[in-house]
Amino acid sequence: MANEDEARDWNGDTGRYWADHAEHYDAMLAHLTPHLLDAARIEPGERVLDIGCGCGTTTLLAAGRGATVLGADLSGPMLAVARERAAGLDGVRFEQTDVQVHDFGAGSFDLALSRFGVMFFDDPLAAFTNVARALRPGGRLAFLCWQDVRENEHRVLALNAVAPHVDTADAVPPGPGPFSFAQPGYLRELLTGAGLTGVAVDDVRAPVRLGADATSAADFLRRGAMLRTIFERYPAETVERAVAALTEALVPHETPDGVLLGAAAWLVTARRP
Repeated sequence: MANEDEARDWNGDTGRYWADHAEHYDAMLAHLTPHLLDAARIEPGERVLDIGCGCGTTTLLAAGRGATVLGADLSGPMLAVARERAAGLDGVRFEQTDVQVHDFGAGSFDLALSRFGVMFFDDPLAAFTNVARALRPGGRLAFLCWQDVRENEHRVLALNAVAPHVDTADAVPPGPGPFSFAQPGYLRELLTGAGLTGVAVDDVRAPVRLGADATSAADFLRRGAMLRTIFERYPAETVERAVAALTEALVPHETPDGVLLGAAAWLVTARRP
């Protein structure tokens, strides 16, 4: 695998956490997912590649529109959930593989899509060149990725709340990660360089649901990769003070539908010539 560090992470604590909280993540992203499906314009009978499919949510949604879908991901724990969810369904299969280097066969798909699963390649140009090769001429690409962390209220609030107690300066390190595609100009250059055309990067904003109440939302955030990586450097009493501050900051955002905070994503579409 080319993405060895990511493979270790997604088959380790991060992958297991996502697998154990698959329904929580689906609820979190419920207001963003329809934007991706609308842009993908899936037709019955199409062949679809779901990049970084994780626990299989978008794979199953695409299959529900009549497509034949391959979900590809590095994470064994998440794919185990995906396979359990898809048990007994025709036209759906999953493969634990590295999309950056895997040979899917030239022209094998009508559509490649991804819900926040494309930001983790160590060589994004190689990855999207490989994806472009896997699309038939005229085939489509559609994915969601996060905008800059500063545009995402659910991240900003968390970092600001814990900052008096821990150092958050390196909360978003360079390299592969959730915010590595934050700049739209970079995205356009990347996809054009990969041989795709008609690249569009559209602004999508919607609330994300972090939990049923402030306590559950704070617990969810503390165990996610961003805060977990920070908290690992501190003693338990410091972490508990930070989490208490985070919980307090989330209370004003409690609603009958759970804790809702703003999120900003790019909806990216392109086509193989």
